[in-house]
Amino acid sequence: MARGRKQGGGGRKEPRFGLAAAMADLRLDPKDRIPAGEDAPKKSAKKKPVQPDDEDDVPAREPKSTPPKAKPARARSRWGLSIGRMAYWAVVCGLWGVIALVGVVIWAGAHLPPIQSLEIPKRPPTIEIVGYDGTMLAQRGEMAGANVALKDLPPYLPKAFIAIEDRRFYQHFGIDPIGIGRAVVANILHRGVSQGGSTLTQQLAKNLFLTQERTLARKLQEAELALWLERKYSKREILELYLNRVYFGSGAYGVEAAAQRYFGKSARQVTVAEAAMLAGLVKSPSRLAPNRNPEGAAKRAQTVLAAMADAKFITDAQAQAQIAHPSVAVKPAGAGTVNYVADWIGEVLDDLVGQVEDSIVVETTIDPKLQSVAEAAIIDELAAKSVKFNVSQGALVAMTPDGAVRAMVGGRNYSDSQFNRAVTARRQPGSAFKPFVYLTAIEQGLTPDTVRQDAPLDLKGWRPENYTREYFGPVTLTQALAMSLNTVAVRVGLEVGPKNVVRTAHRLGIASKLDPNPSIALGTSEVSMIELVGAYAPFSNGGLAVSPHVVTRIKTLDGKLLYMRQTEQAAQVIDPRNVAMMNQMMQETLISGTAKKAEIPGWVAAGKTGTSQDFRDAWFIGYTARLVTGVWLGNDDNSPTKKATGGGLPVEVWTRFMRAAHQGVPVAALPNAQGAGLPTLAQIASQITAPSAPASNAAYSARSTAPSPARNNVRPEPAAGLDGWLVDRLFGGR
Repeated sequence: MARGRKQGGGGRKEPRFGLAAAMADLRLDPKDRIPAGEDAPKKSAKKKPVQPDDEDDVPAREPKSTPPKAKPARARSRWGLSIGRMAYWAVVCGLWGVIALVGVVIWAGAHLPPIQSLEIPKRPPTIEIVGYDGTMLAQRGEMAGANVALKDLPPYLPKAFIAIEDRRFYQHFGIDPIGIGRAVVANILHRGVSQGGSTLTQQLAKNLFLTQERTLARKLQEAELALWLERKYSKREILELYLNRVYFGSGAYGVEAAAQRYFGKSARQVTVAEAAMLAGLVKSPSRLAPNRNPEGAAKRAQTVLAAMADAKFITDAQAQAQIAHPSVAVKPAGAGTVNYVADWIGEVLDDLVGQVEDSIVVETTIDPKLQSVAEAAIIDELAAKSVKFNVSQGALVAMTPDGAVRAMVGGRNYSDSQFNRAVTARRQPGSAFKPFVYLTAIEQGLTPDTVRQDAPLDLKGWRPENYTREYFGPVTLTQALAMSLNTVAVRVGLEVGPKNVVRTAHRLGIASKLDPNPSIALGTSEVSMIELVGAYAPFSNGGLAVSPHVVTRIKTLDGKLLYMRQTEQAAQVIDPRNVAMMNQMMQETLISGTAKKAEIPGWVAAGKTGTSQDFRDAWFIGYTARLVTGVWLGNDDNSPTKKATGGGLPVEVWTRFMRAAHQGVPVAALPNAQGAGLPTLAQIASQITAPSAPASNAAYSARSTAPSPARNNVRPEPAAGLDGWLVDRLFGGR
């Protein structure tokens, strides 16, 4: 047996019998195994018993898996739970949203004034500024035209606003849910804000009581106020209030002000096209104002006309006819440099009438025609020569001999700079100050023929020089003033005393502080143009003091007089005889001196040029018996010009303006024969003894800018003053 086992691996097999033999070929198949983790007894209990006879027909068992119908049932239950939860939270969130909205509405309402205290606010005061002929010049404050009743307006005007702004105006109760819904849909489709849902009543509420800020709180307040307005006023009253209060751009509030601003007519007279343009402005008044954006305003007006036709307010034919003939905006009143005048008036109003609470009309001395001429003269001269002479700004003041300002230009362009160089700026007048030096000398006994030395001068290191750096020896005061010789002016100033010169200037109207030093004779102390021109006025009116003024009357819109300028007895600040001699001297400036280009055909004129240090300021102040005009050119930063002198650009501007101002005006002579008649004798004497140039000064006489400064027969002035001077000049004297 042992041997048989050893050889059994590769030999024959021995047969086996019994239980061992029967179990030898029995094996477990994987299909017969129970899957891991299953509870065999429990599973078997649930299965259908297998019949012994069918044992051979039962298919092989597969590993157990989840029954196919269990998963959909579980998913359905979860989905149902999710829908229920969503509905629940939607209801909860909705309730909280309603509570929050109610809270916000209550909060917005709490910040409104009490309903019982609400009332339509007063219009803001408007200041209308008119010229001496009644022409509208400018307006200050919010331009609010007079209230216009709805019945007085053409019917298509209010309909234009309803067509484009609130088609359902007569159907809603202040808030239009349909309009709001339509606007929301349109904005969603356009992915932006393309329509608004505000009604005319809401817009009125905003204009009357609220600010223009875009916030939810403001919109809620607007809605609440719209409901209040609808409850308190009728639809016609609301529409009338709207048309008289809505903003139309360019400072115009209400259709009357807008019609006057843009078309130069009353709202009662506007055409259909003009009504459409006004209605179109409400959407964006600043952007669509026809005086700034005529193309945009016209395009918007076409949209309004189409809306009016769609609403059957006008026919399609009428709409097409109006589109073919669009309205044309007029130039608004108050455009340009006259705004400098308006600003000046605004500064003095408080002194004249106190705080302005009601709309007023200010009547002025301004001549609109002369204002236009002055503006054109300054602008054109600078446009042509500003680069050549490095001059960027200019100013002009023209007034009558009694101080009534007829024209004022405070700068080159008001929209670029509102700084008024005619009133606010203070600059060195240069030689334009010299007439006060020579007047002081005349008042102390000197005469136009008094001789003084033109020669180099040294005052403790200060060496004043003439413009040409030439010196002409003995010259008369007339020649020295006409040629603007600096050394003579300084010598005369020191002779009469700088303090006396300052007193003379202040007496004539200079209000600025003046330093009484030797350089005062050359105009080194700063003054304003308005006071300098006013100080020249006594030379043109016979020696009477003037106070430059522009306001004559102020009244309310209903005609109540608030202020009227009183005519006062003017003080005599210059003796008439001295006025005559000063006029004689300053006439020579235009005849043979530094202002030879200044000429007004048929008129006698006088004046003085001025150029400050380093050519920083160029002046000319000239006058006739009808008008006193000053011109200044320079730079705001006080930088030097390229040798711009008073005898150049300022004289050209002055001549252009004065020639236009004197057209058709009766000729009048400067003051001369007054008092004892001595000025007349002085005038005769000046004609008899016209200066002649000596041979030694022939070279200078050839210059185009100045006459011969000296005469061979000049003698020092007689000691007897004016009487001695006249006797000496007329009868040979000593």
